[in-house]
Amino acid sequence: MSRADFLRAMAQGRRWHTRHFGITLAPGPGGRPRLGLVVTKRFGKAVRRNRVRRLLREFFRRHKGQLPPEDLIIMAKKGAEALTYQQIQEELSRVLFTLAKGKRFD
Repeated sequence: MSRADFLRAMAQGRRWHTRHFGITLAPGPGGRPRLGLVVTKRFGKAVRRNRVRRLLREFFRRHKGQLPPEDLIIMAKKGAEALTYQQIQEELSRVLFTLAKGKRFD
């Protein structure tokens, strides 16, 4: 996703919030889901930020076929660096489950 696509999605997208993540969905080109991540320096050193990014990318990779064909931007909030993959999956699935209208993410 290019910077222009990212900025467009942030400006025009619909937003939802969970305890540890902000989620923005916006129509994107190509008819397939694309991922954008925001993990700021307030999480600490690069090792901690990269761990959060890796876990979010893994969630996207595993559920890409079930996600709506839109640009998905996930912004990590305070406390996200302490989550396990299972906790991230549960939290994001709860929100994306309602957006997918009846589809279930396992």
